[in-house]
Amino acid sequence: MSTSTAQTSILDRSAPAKLPRPVRRTRARYALTVLAFLLPSAIPLVLFVLGPMVAAAWISLQKWNLLAPMQFVGLDNYVSLLTDPTTGDVFLHTVYYIVGYLPLVYIGGLALALALNTALKGRSFLRGIYFLPVVTSWIVVALVWRWLLNPSNGIVNAVLAFFGIAGPGWWTDPVWAMPSIIIASAWKDLGFVMVILLAGLQAINPDMHEAAKIDGAGWWRRLFSITLPLLSPSTFFVLVISLINGFQVFDQVYAMTGGGPNGASEVVVQQIYDLTFRYGAAGEASALSWILFVVILAITLIQVRGQKRWVTYG
Repeated sequence: MSTSTAQTSILDRSAPAKLPRPVRRTRARYALTVLAFLLPSAIPLVLFVLGPMVAAAWISLQKWNLLAPMQFVGLDNYVSLLTDPTTGDVFLHTVYYIVGYLPLVYIGGLALALALNTALKGRSFLRGIYFLPVVTSWIVVALVWRWLLNPSNGIVNAVLAFFGIAGPGWWTDPVWAMPSIIIASAWKDLGFVMVILLAGLQAINPDMHEAAKIDGAGWWRRLFSITLPLLSPSTFFVLVISLINGFQVFDQVYAMTGGGPNGASEVVVQQIYDLTFRYGAAGEASALSWILFVVILAITLIQVRGQKRWVTYG
């Protein structure tokens, strides 16, 4: 075989084979079919999610009070926010909320899931009762808890007084305002976490628990050696969703405290709302929303990358 022939043979093998025309037509038809099925969800996604995100990115580069024409200021809004101590305060308040809310809602939801995963009488009814707050309006829940935690005539302080305990000021006290919101939020979301973890519990093979019992493993040993490791995919999902929702907390804060007293419970989304509608600084509000988006994205990516170390599938 000559050198030129060998080179031609090598080039022919390295070049990608051209697909026959019928195969290309089939793939194109398949792609169009998939696109047609995706359009009903893709169009709202573009119009109501991606479109507003792009618009917010453009507005974040402007000085705009929602009435006067926009004035391009570049990255000044970001610089102003990152050098403003208020931005750090609202992020700290948001992190405080997450640190208090996440363990409370997870442990409570896990306890309910474990209890309702047994042969308990009326467990279907109890599952519905515990899930009911999840589908209840946040405004209704916040107003109910604002009444329950009323320092003067609330039921919680009345019960504490019965046992000789002086109740705190709750949402009227800067120290207790955020714990009040945390308690109300955890109570409302317990049902959601319960359902997710209950589904994970029911996916665990009961033979594994039976084998552990035969080997002499007690309830706590089975919980930490079998249940929690095999429940880790559901736990991972709950953590990701709860963290994302925690950084976007707003409804309960707005209805219960309005960010007060003295800004003690003001969170990031509350600040975005105030910048837009109270102070007429839509450009800064859009910049803050993008800063929040980057923070949430970074934390979510860290969680996704870190799941390989502790999440057990199968």
